[in-house]
Formats: sequence, C-alpha cells, structure tokens
Amino acid sequence: MAAFDFIALDKPRQSDLDRCVHCGLCLNSCPTYRELGIEMDSPRGRIYQMNQVARGEAAIGPSYIEHIDLCLACRGCESACPSGVQYGRLVEAARAEIEAATPRPWHERLVRHVVFERLLPSRFLLRLAGRMLWLVQASGLQKMIRSLGLLPGRMKDLDRLAPPAEMPDFFSSYGRVFPAEGSRRHKVALLGGCIANVSFARLNEATVRVLTKNGCEVHVPDGQTCCGALHVHAGIRDQARKQARQNMDALLGQGFDALITNAAGCGSTLKEYHDLFEGDPAYGAKSHEFSKLVKDVNEFLAAMELNPNLGPVRRTVTYQDSCHLAHGQKIRAQPRKLLQSVPGLTLKEMAGSDICCGSAGIYNVLHTDMAMGILEKKMANVNRTGADEVVTANPGCMIQLRAGTCQHGSGQPVKHVVEILDESYAAFRS
Repeated sequence: MAAFDFIALDKPRQSDLDRCVHCGLCLNSCPTYRELGIEMDSPRGRIYQMNQVARGEAAIGPSYIEHIDLCLACRGCESACPSGVQYGRLVEAARAEIEAATPRPWHERLVRHVVFERLLPSRFLLRLAGRMLWLVQASGLQKMIRSLGLLPGRMKDLDRLAPPAEMPDFFSSYGRVFPAEGSRRHKVALLGGCIANVSFARLNEATVRVLTKNGCEVHVPDGQTCCGALHVHAGIRDQARKQARQNMDALLGQGFDALITNAAGCGSTLKEYHDLFEGDPAYGAKSHEFSKLVKDVNEFLAAMELNPNLGPVRRTVTYQDSCHLAHGQKIRAQPRKLLQSVPGLTLKEMAGSDICCGSAGIYNVLHTDMAMGILEKKMANVNRTGADEVVTANPGCMIQLRAGTCQHGSGQPVKHVVEILDESYAAFRS
C-alpha cells in the first residue's frame, strides 16, 4: 500500500472528534491546564481547535501548532472522560497532519531526520552514541564540566536529564535465547527498545532474569527494531510504520505466547499498531495479531502464579503510575500487586500518582520549563510519603524522576517494578 493511502488515517477523524461533549471533566486531569489554566491548553480546548481545522474554519497556523505541541499526550483525560474520547489517537493524528502540512526550518528538519530516521532505528549508531557517552561519563569529563559550571542554563537542564550509558549494552543479547528455570511455562519475546538497550541495559537483563525465574523461555529476536513510539508522538508516522513492519515481520509466526515490553510508552504504541495500518491489505490483519500478543511485563507477570521464592526487601517505596500504562493501557493494579508480593516491602501511595511526571517521551527535552514545573509538583507528593525509593514502570519516567529526586528530593533511588522483583529473587535464601 502506497504512503498516500494513509492520508485519511493521518489526521483527526470527525467521528472521534464528535465523541467529545465538552463537559470539562478532563480539565483537572490535564497537566498543562493545571499548570497554565488556559482553556486552549486543555483536552477540551485542543479538540475544539482540531474541530475548527477539520471543518476548514481555522488554518494550521502557529497558534494551533503551539497548543497541540504543548500537550504531553499523557492521556490522563481519557481516564477522566465519561464519553470514551480517544484523545491520544486524536492528538497523535493532529501532529501527523501538522507534520505533513507545515514546512520546518532546515535545522529542525536536519535534527528530526538524524534523530528519528537515522539514530533511533540504527543499532550501530545507538551503540556508537552509547559508547561515546559512556567514555564521557566514565572518564570523569562530565563530572568536571558540571563542577566547573561550564554548561549554560538550558544545557544544564538537559544534562540533568541525560541517562547514564550502561556497558555492556543490551544489544549484545540480541539473537539469544534464555532458557526457563525449571519447566517451561511460556515462550516469550522480549522487546529491547532503542535507547533502553544502552541506558537501561541492566533493567532489560533484570527483566530476562525475572521472566526466566517464572518459567519463561525468553527470546531476544535479532530482527527487532525501535517500536516507533517516539515517532508516532512526534507525528512522523511513515517512519513509525516502516519500523512497525520490521517488528511484525521479525516477531510474528515464531510461536511466541507473548511479546513482552518493560517500557509503558513503547507498550502503548505496540498495542496500537493496528491504528497505523487500518485498511492496509498487507499489514492490517498482521497489526491486529501483533497488538494482541503485546504484554507489559507487569501485566504478564501479575496474570500468572508468580514464583514464590521471593526474599525480603526491607524498605518503603511509593509507586508512580506511568501515564501510558495507567491511562493508555488501563494497567494500574498489576504493578501494585507485584510490589505487594515482595516480603518486607512497604508500599505507600502518593497523592496524584497517575498525574504525569513531565517526561512524556522527549517532551522534557523539547519543553523543559513546563516539564520541570510539573515535576516539581510531583516531587512534593513523592516527598510527603517519606518513601525510601520511587518505583515506576517506564524508563522515560525513571529518567525524569531521577532528575526530580536529585533536584527536589533527597536523592531517593528510582527503580522499575521488575528491578524490585529481581532484587527479591536474588535475596531468597542468599
């Protein structure tokens, strides 16, 4: 199917827009509205603007682009909406329409081309960038630059968000099969992601260990690539489709019981591949088959009888809902169930745990001031719990929350649910 056949999918559909009854129940769930109090920066206001564009009553101009771009796409409004408005699909389609209709300056086109079309899908370039970052960090150069105050204001903010490079990277596990401990209960594929293979390699390894502890034969297919979530959020849907096709070709038909991801943001897009290929005779049916196989690791583990050989982890944690897990995938109870299964662990709920932390993919890089303002309020809720650690279920949230605990907290560690389980299994009779 030619790219132009997807034009109808790459703009907000009137049937989706018409589901909004403008009741305003979404307003308090929207981080940008809570921060700014501006109607046009609320879900209801943005849908109003999308309707104006769809009806030809307004052009795709700077004001419209600014309001749509400022949205975190956290989908908190979907959980609050009584009419079932699929706002995430609407804002992603609006950004795709903007991308197709708006010429960008040459330097923006260059950056987007390098990041989205060259870096994220390329194993070679990700590994190269990771090793260069690791050298800067391991040599002490990054620490020296920070101590001398050589970074200007915005670069200093971005430096706080830079995740560490972890060597060896997880790409070294691509093509491997990790046997189940004991009898095999499931055959699963682990989706490594893109940046996570470099900056969250130890998390991916912990995920493998926890899955094998629970009777899973874990395959890390060599043909997989970046899921395309960041591309979809940015409106770059044709490149997202290219990567989705590669993943479907590499992973379908292999007899997997589930395709596992430990990244909530990736999982939300992977489960919605069918939205990218509706009506496509080549990949329409495949995308539905693929989406049904995708499971978040919390969802998958909580649905089985967990291996009970868990040792004590004696500390108090608080859990931050990842937006695309809680609002996009409707998975809230499962991470808490897993944490509550760990002996010695105390879970203290924070206020507003399902309000976005400000990460939102690369939003905290593009809109740092807004993201940091949202994060400061989040950290106030974290600190009130008195928890020793913050736990979440998405690498992007972990990056943001680590910046938050350093800037507004007491340096509390930030961990993934799977890392807590891995620690507990390691502590059993040790």
